Amino acid sequence: MRYLLFFSILWLSITACSSDDDRRRNPNLLDVNIDLRIDTSLPQYINLRSVMNPIYIPEYGNGGIFVMKTGENAYVAWDAADPNHPRNNQCIGMYLEGLNVICACEQNTYSIFTGAFTNNTENLKYTLYPYLAQANGRFIYISN
Repeated sequence: MRYLLFFSILWLSITACSSDDDRRRNPNLLDVNIDLRIDTSLPQYINLRSVMNPIYIPEYGNGGIFVMKTGENAYVAWDAADPNHPRNNQCIGMYLEGLNVICACEQNTYSIFTGAFTNNTENLKYTLYPYLAQANGRFIYISN
C-alpha cells in the first residue's frame, strides 16, 4: 500500500508541473548555442551602461541579439529573429524602434522589456526568444 501511495504522489507531482517547452520549441527558430561576453567599457556597448538604451548585436542567435539594461545589474537579451515568422533568407531579423522591436516583413511588434507581442495578438503564438543575461562588473554574459 505504501508503494502505491508513493508512486501515486510521484506521478501527480511529475504530471502537475507546467512547462514552457512549447514556447521553447519554436519551429521558426533554430536551436543555437549562445555564449557571449560583452565588455561595456568598449565604445560599441556604451549604451548598455544606462537603463532603456537597447542595442543590437549581429551574428549571434538566429538573427542577432537585442540587449537592454532594465535596472541596476539587470539586463534582458532577446533573439532578434521574429519568432512568429517562418525563416526566410529575405526576411530574418527585426529592427529597433524605441522600446519595441518590429519585424520588417509582417510588422509584428514586441516589447523589448517583456518580449511579449504588442500588436496582432490574436494571430501570434510565440513571444521573443529570451537568453540569460547576467552582469558581473563591467561585463555582461549572455547564454542559453
